[in-house]
Amino acid sequence: MKKITITCLVAVAILAAKCGKGTESDFLITPTSFGKLTKENSAKDLETIYATDSIVKDDAVQLSASVRKEHIYEKGGKPLFTVSISKDSIIDNIRVLDPRYTTDKGINLLSTFKDIKDNYTIHKVLTSMNNVVLFIKDSDVYFTIDKKELPENLRYSNNTNIEAIQIPDAAKIKYLMIDWE
Repeated sequence: MKKITITCLVAVAILAAKCGKGTESDFLITPTSFGKLTKENSAKDLETIYATDSIVKDDAVQLSASVRKEHIYEKGGKPLFTVSISKDSIIDNIRVLDPRYTTDKGINLLSTFKDIKDNYTIHKVLTSMNNVVLFIKDSDVYFTIDKKELPENLRYSNNTNIEAIQIPDAAKIKYLMIDWE
């Protein structure tokens, strides 16, 4: 009887821990899914899929008349991600805010440029005023690195097109984005 009670308590503890943290697949980014979301989901599905979390509709920040943002927060207030939604209720873009979200190749917000280049083929590097955006070949995922992570001679030049070879291996990821447009 004592063994059954201990076994039941252990099982309940494991189940409680899994329910509180979510499963690994809840934070996996694949070519067709982002955690619990798939490319087939519309913005209307967010309230069902994230019923136990908080969804904040951001009416103040409109990218254009046809795009709105919604912020998804875990129960307790931790930000998970932000979605840009088209007028047709299509999820166009996802900005990852929680480092638990990890690509199927193991890259998350805590990764470095070296991790990206070791796991992906960089298709294009786009230089903006404050950031460098890395587009990945055959992927909807892209990464942003702050120019503060670059050598000083590259930080302040707006006319310089930065190439992947110029980015230090230790450069940290500023944004991890998914473009489902």
